[in-house]
Amino acid sequence: MKFEVKQIFYAFFFPALFVLVLWLVYAMEKGLNADWGHWGILPCSVEGLKGILTGPLIHAGSKHLFSNSIPLLILSGCLFYFYKDLGYVVFPALWLLSGLITWCIGRYSWHIGASGLIYSIAFFLFFSGIFRRYIPLMAISLMIVFLYGSTIWNMFPIAELVDPNVSWEGHLSGAISGLICAFICRKHGPQKPEEEADEEEEEEAEEEMVDTEKADLH
Repeated sequence: MKFEVKQIFYAFFFPALFVLVLWLVYAMEKGLNADWGHWGILPCSVEGLKGILTGPLIHAGSKHLFSNSIPLLILSGCLFYFYKDLGYVVFPALWLLSGLITWCIGRYSWHIGASGLIYSIAFFLFFSGIFRRYIPLMAISLMIVFLYGSTIWNMFPIAELVDPNVSWEGHLSGAISGLICAFICRKHGPQKPEEEADEEEEEEAEEEMVDTEKADLH
């Protein structure tokens, strides 16, 4: 899989623009001396439904936003580079699905920030590589594990004990939505080349024949 500068530029253009929008929204909130936390997700309430659309745009502070900006840029860039046009379908799907699941399972509090979206993209990339069994995409899966494997603990209630402000429900919702979308889209987008698939089938057939012969000898 060749890495082309032009493709990398196009892949990271939208993620960079999106991160810029997040910072502009934060700057507007602070410039107006406002609190837009009520635009987040408030689970199991009609009032909180709007947060499914707007929640990822709102952040509690510059530290919160900065901690989300870099992984969002990297993971979204990988999504649009390796999955190209499919990324423009998957991105909004992950956004809406992760928000909806958070609305369903979250504790009754305002859930804001793009971390749920980050988890959903990370899990989509991880499971997409596994489902496709295509080495370059599986390498991306391993990279995700290496870079973000330790954050898996933030998907469970233990995270709330460490920091009550952490929305572990949002993280878990993102992980679930990433898995669901990866499974649904497994037949779409980049696939293992037919030659490699045929070679793998031949190798498996040969291994089965060897095992059969060994069994006959016994």
